[in-house]
Amino acid sequence: MKYKVFIDGRHGTTGLKIDERLSIRDDVEILTIPEEQRKDPAAKARYINEADVVFLCLPDAASKESAALLAPGNSRTRFIDAS
Repeated sequence: MKYKVFIDGRHGTTGLKIDERLSIRDDVEILTIPEEQRKDPAAKARYINEADVVFLCLPDAASKESAALLAPGNSRTRFIDAS
């Protein structure tokens, strides 16, 4: 089974390190949001709700906004706040 991982804030220092470490694993699929959709809440919500694990590599306020995008009833997706 491949775990789907979304790194919100992937282009910052912490996000890049997490991406680097997970990208060499064959049991992880990293979900990558297109650059032009990074600030689009609807697009971000799709990626968050598709993932098994979401790493939040954002400032506190932005992390709260992203966590709020979890769909009601989604009990599968887990968050790890790395900020």
